[in-house]
Amino acid sequence: MASKVHTISDVVEKQLCTGCGTCSYIEPERFHMDDTVDFGRRPFLNAQPKAETGEALSVCPGIALTLDQKLRDDSQIIQELFDGWGPVLGVWEGYASDDEIRFSGSSGGATSALAQYCLEQENMSGVLHTAGRDDVPYLNETVMSVSRDELLARTGSRYAPASPADGLQLIENAESSSVFIGKPCDVAAVQSSRKLRPKLDQNLGLVIAFFCAGVPSLKGNLELLNREGIESRQDLKNLRYRGNGWPGLWTAKYRRDDSEERIKQMTYSESWGFLQKYRQWRCYICPDHTGEFADISVGDPWHREVKAGESGSSLIVARTKKGLDLINKAEKAGYLKLETSNSELLPLSQPNLLKTRGGLFARLIVLRLMGVEIPIYKGFKLFPFWLKTLSIKEKIQSISGTIKRVFTKKLRHSVHPKKLSPESKIND
Repeated sequence: MASKVHTISDVVEKQLCTGCGTCSYIEPERFHMDDTVDFGRRPFLNAQPKAETGEALSVCPGIALTLDQKLRDDSQIIQELFDGWGPVLGVWEGYASDDEIRFSGSSGGATSALAQYCLEQENMSGVLHTAGRDDVPYLNETVMSVSRDELLARTGSRYAPASPADGLQLIENAESSSVFIGKPCDVAAVQSSRKLRPKLDQNLGLVIAFFCAGVPSLKGNLELLNREGIESRQDLKNLRYRGNGWPGLWTAKYRRDDSEERIKQMTYSESWGFLQKYRQWRCYICPDHTGEFADISVGDPWHREVKAGESGSSLIVARTKKGLDLINKAEKAGYLKLETSNSELLPLSQPNLLKTRGGLFARLIVLRLMGVEIPIYKGFKLFPFWLKTLSIKEKIQSISGTIKRVFTKKLRHSVHPKKLSPESKIND
């Protein structure tokens, strides 16, 4: 069946968009990113758009991902992990040496510590990443942090739509190399984009991905706030999903009229349990949840029980020689504490991801047979994990669940996202 995706608009209408923002960087005279309620951040046409060149489509992670199998020829690659986890040169449990960053970060602050090291010791110009907006706390924005204080103020995961690749021009224009931090799909788009933009390639000093289970829509975030009794957007003053402890609490601060500030809190598992139901469709058919295209990827070391009051820890994965070198340098310079070094920590910390990869094999076949557009994945081993990691019951559930979602998510129909209305309330 021939692909029906020929433009970025097709990517959006077929619900294959990840919201990374790369198209607005590659073709800024045609696209800009904006928020939608139901689908996350999406590209929209400018008032007087130039014709689409095809370059943005060529780097779009929503429609294609290719994992280079030649990477496994590197003698430093841990071969037994490659098929399931991509290139891995080393795995550690560790944390930021800076106590403030460690406490504030989602899981040990390793990402912020590595970024801080690059700024202060490698003389990099900045760190391009995502932060919550001060004026509208339930929305995100792309920022370039240039100091420890800025990194510290912007720690913590953001379980809401973000498009950090829309700011890649800041890295391209920087006086020296910079750090990029994003979701696995963002990172994949960045690595494709650097092949088209030599100055971007030159200025990408380090690419870090954080583990990702999917991006909840703005609708999910607004409905959670509404459920907690925060019905007016104007009342919300701050929204934090994690951090300030491990894994930290979902915390919403709000004020009604001239009343004192109020706080609503819930555990990470409670908030994610609600939000994960609102993940964008493309996340359901993603083969990469651990940042296989990055130099370094960071997640939670869920291989053990987290004790109450325990200081945060990070699972740190070196995926390239550059990443491995910078991890070692950051430790030697006193920015990182590396404790356990064991490649088995990766599969132990994410025990369900191999089943997720296996289930994707049948899911893609079912979608194609039902006339739903799917991405093209090359270099990802799916069928072996379908055979080995899923029980017969799980295989049946994978197929039946996919058939159900075709109808519940209206995957055979084109969608036309609308920009977020700034006037409406949280429960609109």
